[in-house]
Amino acid sequence: MTEFSGRSDPARILPLLWRHGKGGRRAATGRPARLSVDAVVSAAIRLADAEGLAAASMGRLATTLDVGTMTLYTYVKSRSDLLDLMVDQALLDRALPGPGEARPRGWRAQVELFGERTRAVYRSHPWLAQVSRMRPPIGPGTIAESEYVLSVVTQTGLPLERLSTAATVIAGFVTAAAHRDAEAELLRRATGESNDTWWLSRAELWEWFDGTRFPTMTRIWKAGGYRRSPDQEAEESYHYGLSLLLDGIEHARPGPATEPDAGAG
Repeated sequence: MTEFSGRSDPARILPLLWRHGKGGRRAATGRPARLSVDAVVSAAIRLADAEGLAAASMGRLATTLDVGTMTLYTYVKSRSDLLDLMVDQALLDRALPGPGEARPRGWRAQVELFGERTRAVYRSHPWLAQVSRMRPPIGPGTIAESEYVLSVVTQTGLPLERLSTAATVIAGFVTAAAHRDAEAELLRRATGESNDTWWLSRAELWEWFDGTRFPTMTRIWKAGGYRRSPDQEAEESYHYGLSLLLDGIEHARPGPATEPDAGAG
């Protein structure tokens, strides 16, 4: 079942999302209190990682933290608030390079870094596939993504009016692939078998396959186009698709791309 982020009262959720200040990163302050918003969010993420998103209910979370449900509500007022905080924290954990922080040389390598870290986070937190971010939690994790991808596409030489569109296309492609990775992991956990195993168990399909009805697939099959496993195909498709997307952006730019020093923000 899909849940939706961005449903909380903005007057309440924005101060919670940005509770660590403009940088969105917690400063060291000595021994932490027994319970805090950070502790609540971390516990909810651990529950969702281990047992799925539904396990991160307010009641279950209170039991896990050994507090009363009403005590929990003094830190996070609603399940919607909790969901926004969980999603944004997971995204923040990508630790995308900020202004002045080291990053790979070249804008294409920087896009690849964004892709690697985003996919890694979705694999670590597969419940993210159960959350629609059509209306995202507007916290430091979400904004860090926008800032990073925009800072990358500014190096391409695209006109200013195209930068936001290009960033949206890149982020959308990467997030879709990450979502697929997470969904595959959810299926593996639910069924006990991988995509490769599932397809292998249905190999008898070819006994009923009518090559005259599906001539294009037949030509591809005879040429060896289906020799890769589904997982291999998904991985190769991601890298091939991303390369085509970035080639298109390069082709659309009016002049040479700007390649900053690797340590530039």
